[in-house]
Amino acid sequence: MPGRGAWMRKCRCTRYIRPYTITPDKIPANLNSGEPKLRNPLITDCHIHIQPMEMIKPQALELMKKKRPNFEQIVEFCRSPKAFLKFLDAAGVDRAMLINYVAPEVIGFTSGVNQFVADYVQENPARLLSCGSLHPRHTTNVLADVEQILRLGLKMIKIHPPHQLLFPNDYLSGAKELEIIYRAAEANGVPVMFHTGTSIFPGARNKYGDPIYVDDVAVDFPKLKILLAHGGRPLWMQTAFFLVRRHPNVYLDISGIPPKTLLKYFPRLEEIADKTLFGTDWPGPGVPDIKKNLDEFRALPLSAAVQQQILSKTALSLWPA
Repeated sequence: MPGRGAWMRKCRCTRYIRPYTITPDKIPANLNSGEPKLRNPLITDCHIHIQPMEMIKPQALELMKKKRPNFEQIVEFCRSPKAFLKFLDAAGVDRAMLINYVAPEVIGFTSGVNQFVADYVQENPARLLSCGSLHPRHTTNVLADVEQILRLGLKMIKIHPPHQLLFPNDYLSGAKELEIIYRAAEANGVPVMFHTGTSIFPGARNKYGDPIYVDDVAVDFPKLKILLAHGGRPLWMQTAFFLVRRHPNVYLDISGIPPKTLLKYFPRLEEIADKTLFGTDWPGPGVPDIKKNLDEFRALPLSAAVQQQILSKTALSLWPA
């Protein structure tokens, strides 16, 4: 594996980073009135899917429609950030990380998702955070693609092993594009989220969802902020818990886990609260409503300090307001 110095001489990805500071007075309480307001604490849902619906393959789209009686409302939210922001207001959520990823074979998403989400969040960058993606097998110039991610100012990169059909550590087996992605993210302070756990979408390969393969990434890129989406549920929660405790740079995203089963999956959650983020995975299968998910999380027997850490503080440490 080349050293950082050699790589940085080869890639000039750092030149596109600009300091970006959002002050609390820019967060509106009501999009119609424009009146400023900052909730206390500032609640972030770190995992919401707002995506270009027209890219989704028919089989995947059919599954989504079957699981969502309000499918047309979701389509409208993906078209209209104003409508989606009102939905967040009603749910009691201040900020949302909008998850997008490249997975042409399984879902249909191309690299066009990056421009889509960059444009979408312009409606309110203080509340809408952008997550894009790269796919090592679907790039002709990975350096140029990485530079585009940085130019667009995306706040996170998503790797979805079961949908991208790869292991997170495939750079050890010749997929050098993955190494370049990780090194660029590490050098520029952009967190990388990995889907961990299973997927029910047609064509998904769940062998890739075991979080143990992220262990190599955490070792080889010690300054890279890594998020384990879904905590390996429903098969590998203990592995995810181990990785969060072992590595200072690994975090837990609890999205996609029904709050009522969260403490069953992670009975020692309070031990890793400082590296745990609240998320819903809405409108994914099994997540009927953001507000319901949030209310059920607040009903858990967790201290107020732990709840505030998970709902607010951990996300703010990664993406300051």
